[in-house]
Amino acid sequence: MTRQPLDANTRLAAERTRLAYERTLMAWIRTATGLIAFGFTIYQIFRYLAASEGLRAPLVSPQVVGVVMIVVGLVSLILAWVQHRRAMATLRADFGPMPGSLAGILAALIAGLGVVALLGVTARL
Repeated sequence: MTRQPLDANTRLAAERTRLAYERTLMAWIRTATGLIAFGFTIYQIFRYLAASEGLRAPLVSPQVVGVVMIVVGLVSLILAWVQHRRAMATLRADFGPMPGSLAGILAALIAGLGVVALLGVTARL
């Protein structure tokens, strides 16, 4: 079955929807980056303070909080990427081919950095 060309309004509506999906993924990337960076910073600061000032061990160590924040950042990024892929697949099924997602590539790069941070932190626990 040959697909009929979309009229201008429908084509522009599909493009606006695609861009909204891209903006949503970028917002999740910013959130995940913040969680990963803040978790790594918390871990490093309290590791330094424990070594230099001999702080006593709290009930829940800041290092564990840092690791949890990194993990939450990675999980949120992965879930957002999966949701984005599903939404884009639905959009392609309804409206035909769409351009590739640069936000998806950025999400993969940030996830890679998050994994490196997580490995660096867990190797020192």
